[in-house]
Amino acid sequence: MAQENAKPLVLVVGTSGNTGRSIVDGLLKSGNFRSSTHPHRARRRHKLYARRGVEVRIGDIHDDVKQLEAVLRDVDVLISAVPGWLIREQKDIFRAAKEAGVKRVVPSDFGTPGAKGIRALHDTKLEIREFIQALGVGYTFVDVGGWMQGWLPLPSRSSMSDEAKQVGYTYLDDGSVQTLVTDRRHIGTHVARIIADPRTLHHAVIVWEDAPSQAEAQALAVRLSGDGEALREKFVRATRDTFRQAIEEGKREIAADPSALGPQVTVKVSWNGYLYMHSILVLQENTLANAKRLGYLDMRELYPEMPRYPLKEFAEEFYNLPEPGEEYNAYARKD
Repeated sequence: MAQENAKPLVLVVGTSGNTGRSIVDGLLKSGNFRSSTHPHRARRRHKLYARRGVEVRIGDIHDDVKQLEAVLRDVDVLISAVPGWLIREQKDIFRAAKEAGVKRVVPSDFGTPGAKGIRALHDTKLEIREFIQALGVGYTFVDVGGWMQGWLPLPSRSSMSDEAKQVGYTYLDDGSVQTLVTDRRHIGTHVARIIADPRTLHHAVIVWEDAPSQAEAQALAVRLSGDGEALREKFVRATRDTFRQAIEEGKREIAADPSALGPQVTVKVSWNGYLYMHSILVLQENTLANAKRLGYLDMRELYPEMPRYPLKEFAEEFYNLPEPGEEYNAYARKD
């Protein structure tokens, strides 16, 4: 027991979503940490985590700093995986982390890198990063590119709506733009490795498992989906103006009806999607070269021994699922 207690204690906030669950799984599989979770009081997963040896500390991210400080007692690393609409609400738990002596915090990022002023949600994430740096607590920022789960075109047999399918069917110019992708199931494995590494303290790290182009992803869909060349007929070629015009139209809609933003989202969902597509495809921000330009450490350079997991291997699993659309649903929520 003494040896077990010598392991760093990691508390994960936001464990009801896909990213949070992946992180808890990765921490447990690594065997290098004691794991704790800070779920909402009403969550049903408490017993599931407890049975796996995870300490459950009940609370709410909206508790005051003193309450949060008590929850963070003896915690070495705090990882937040809260959903998009709670990104800005992380400030008090990071204030509490500083007061409680937490050695490293990891805010809820786990997306694609990029500059300010392009995507509203990403701007909020960058605001939180700046807040953490000003606070003076140890930190690591982790982005994972896009999820493989959302990068492959859905087969025609999927019950997802035509609008949802169209996301994967739309490609820019000749489809040659490459983008970094990671299987969401592996995020926790990478995070566990990163937070155990003293070299990543006070740095941003880019995680990626492959860097396929849209054309490569579509070729996999045609070959493996069961639809064959009939699927290719559904693909729609877009231009840079396609995304710019959609973004401007969204701005006009929101200006005319601010309630379109809704109470629990940072921006209108479809508009936010176009902002991300503009960032990834038009500006090509989700590339290794851009991440390095922004100062990220490259996970593959840090850990060259880690095996690669190409999109092709994931696609073989994806198109054998009874309903690949369920994987897309998980990607679209990113909660």
